[in-house]
Amino acid sequence: GNPVEVVDIRPAADYQSWHIPGARNLDAYNAIYARSPGPLADYEAPDGLPVVTVCYVGATSRIASEYLRTKGIPAHSLAGGMQAWSLAWNTAEVPLPNSQATVIQVRRTGKGCLSYLVGSKGDALVIDASVDPQIYLDLADSHGWRITKVVDTHVHADHLTRGIPLANAAGADYLLPDQDRVQFDHRRIRTGDVIEIGGARLKALQTPGHTFESMSFELGGAALFTGDTLFLDSVGRPDLKADPAEARARSMALHRSLNQIKELDPGLLVLPCHSSQPLAFDGAPLMAPLGEIVARVEAFALDEAEFVDWILSRLPANPPNHEVIVQLNEVGRLPGAAAAQLEAGANRCAI
Repeated sequence: GNPVEVVDIRPAADYQSWHIPGARNLDAYNAIYARSPGPLADYEAPDGLPVVTVCYVGATSRIASEYLRTKGIPAHSLAGGMQAWSLAWNTAEVPLPNSQATVIQVRRTGKGCLSYLVGSKGDALVIDASVDPQIYLDLADSHGWRITKVVDTHVHADHLTRGIPLANAAGADYLLPDQDRVQFDHRRIRTGDVIEIGGARLKALQTPGHTFESMSFELGGAALFTGDTLFLDSVGRPDLKADPAEARARSMALHRSLNQIKELDPGLLVLPCHSSQPLAFDGAPLMAPLGEIVARVEAFALDEAEFVDWILSRLPANPPNHEVIVQLNEVGRLPGAAAAQLEAGANRCAI
């Protein structure tokens, strides 16, 4: 809780692509490898603040912090570097006063991943699990819930699903939207299906576009879990692991899905799977009423041809390692310690 100066010593291009909010960039990485302090030689911490140096995995930043301490600056290194920052997490409870369920938003701070623990009358369900399975098990236990179902809204491309190991650890059913992509046992969900958790009901709504199997889930007229179809200020990209013709076809499907969502109750709280920005440890859930999002997001006002041109002209850079991540999610494999390295980098699922 104390103020610190975060000094990111990675090259400027990597810093600009993805960094801890508020961090200052001093590109000293290559200089340190050449046994030189580089820009650290002239560095002075503002107002004598303690300094936390940051690199990729915490090795070079440790050398940087040791050098700063020789200058009398109280310096520390971020253990694990940006890979560890990618795995940091916090939670926020979603206010749903008229719902039969309690919803906990589990936020992967540095990666912008959002997952959900939905509990009711002793049972719980997890949507889009993206952090260590034990975290969900412990959270559920603290509320007196038992996880009986685990759901992914689609086959993810920017993070490795923890849904399968979580379901195995909890003895829960693992559910996926109906598709022929994955190569492991699961329970198929089709549009209109209802998933019951305690006294709560989630209705499945097919919303293709980001991927063809993408699905959203409406919780009892109170909330809509939209996966990577709809975010709070944007929509999902349709091009990951797709050739140009498929990306165009997905764009057209996404336009239809958004029009379908637009017809739902404008008071529904939209709860997406991702944020394009790091998530603060502030206990404030990332959410917004559907009506506000429809009014704010330009895409809802476009006809199909305009929408397709709009979305395909705004595609961001691909998420790092997304093709490998998709392949691992399709076979249901979580590669242990290598997961953090594969997932490191900014979230890029939104337009």
